[in-house]
Amino acid sequence: MVKYIIKRILYSILILFAVSVILYILVRCLPMDYVEQKFLSQAAQGTISPEELYRIKELYGLADNSFVGILKGYWNWLVSALSGDLGTSFLYNQPVTKVIADHMWISFGIALAAYVLQFVIAIPLGIKAATRQYGAVDYTTTVFAMIGISFPSFFIAILLIKIFSFDLGWFPAQGIVDGGFSGDAFARFGNELWHIVLPMLAITIISVGGLMRHTRTNTLEVLNQDYIRTARAKGLSERTVIYKHVFRNTMVPLVTMIAGIVPSLFGGMMILEQVFALPGIGQIAYNALKQGDIPFIMGYNMFIAILTVLGTLLSDIMYMIVDPRIKISK
Repeated sequence: MVKYIIKRILYSILILFAVSVILYILVRCLPMDYVEQKFLSQAAQGTISPEELYRIKELYGLADNSFVGILKGYWNWLVSALSGDLGTSFLYNQPVTKVIADHMWISFGIALAAYVLQFVIAIPLGIKAATRQYGAVDYTTTVFAMIGISFPSFFIAILLIKIFSFDLGWFPAQGIVDGGFSGDAFARFGNELWHIVLPMLAITIISVGGLMRHTRTNTLEVLNQDYIRTARAKGLSERTVIYKHVFRNTMVPLVTMIAGIVPSLFGGMMILEQVFALPGIGQIAYNALKQGDIPFIMGYNMFIAILTVLGTLLSDIMYMIVDPRIKISK
């Protein structure tokens, strides 16, 4: 077990290094860098000279776009990153770590609540649909699952805003807190919770269909196994067969989803955060990408890459907990 984890960590370090190299080269090859974006209008009007623009690029480390220059820039970033300094964001003029820490918790709270609802709703419905195959429950859940999968996220978000904000007036349409709010910390927390209801509901609707269909398919496969027929032949109740034998074995493939859940909890959802005007990490990263903010883009994507690696390792370990038959090869 320990040898396996050490081996995976070493592989992960190699993967993260390769990801950082590729990512930095791609970012430096963007059509326009941060300085060109910022001074685009001045350069077009001739109010800033090419020499002055070049000098500003040198200050930001963006002057040399040759292969050697990009490698030098990457080396400087890597040395700083290994010392714990991800640099200062060009766009937000703050340390990258501070920008990420300040905004990721909004995305985390919404995503965590949505994932809890997703699992609570999708897994029981998927099992129920499988045990009542071709019945009313199966057809109904399949239809709703297909609706959630088929519609784009921004359509679901706008539909929820139309119904629950404009028509019924139950929830605020955008933002994380009411404009001009002046309550205490506890009242502010309650106000923020009220604002994230619609984004959380939108994520749940989008995600629950895929998980439910996945659960249904896995459950149907397990129900056809010989040991399930044996359990029924022994006289075990249908409830015991489903929730003791079928459910546990159904969970084995679902554990794979942990690898994707961990980074998505902190990664934010760019489109939904744009629609609901939430200052989450997804919207912050999107704005930084548009402006060519290299320090933030590198820091944010490496943060997500590390979470993905940790999620994959956690998923492998969970396999052994859910199914003791799975052994880790040395």
